[in-house]
Amino acid sequence: MPFYEGGHKRIQLVAQHNQNELKIHAALNKRQSQFFVMFGKKNQKELGIEKQDSFKIQLIEDSSKYGVEMPEELEAVLLSDYDAFQIFESLTMGKKRSIIYMILRFKTSQIKIDKALLLTENLKRGIRDLRELLKPF
Repeated sequence: MPFYEGGHKRIQLVAQHNQNELKIHAALNKRQSQFFVMFGKKNQKELGIEKQDSFKIQLIEDSSKYGVEMPEELEAVLLSDYDAFQIFESLTMGKKRSIIYMILRFKTSQIKIDKALLLTENLKRGIRDLRELLKPF
């Protein structure tokens, strides 16, 4: 698999079923000689897939900086706070993605901004435990 052999374990996956299309970021995993991608129930439901359905997937090299699209609200908060940005950048790629997913789960832009502000303050306070990052101080 060219992605994996080239050191690219993060991919973009485009799945199609009937008239539905879903684009996600994912990890390309290898076990023995088999490659696989986790495609959970939430994604299956969003695509409208039932147990015995077949669907098409396309794997694309993920060229995003973090292996997932950065929400503009979090990016703006990090760019306005150099100390928080430096701390964020010092984290592992997996922890950065987890933080990004934490912010992405919120629906409105204002809530994303509020949570990003809280998160950056907690990072500056030395909190690195993901379960604690969104707790008010």
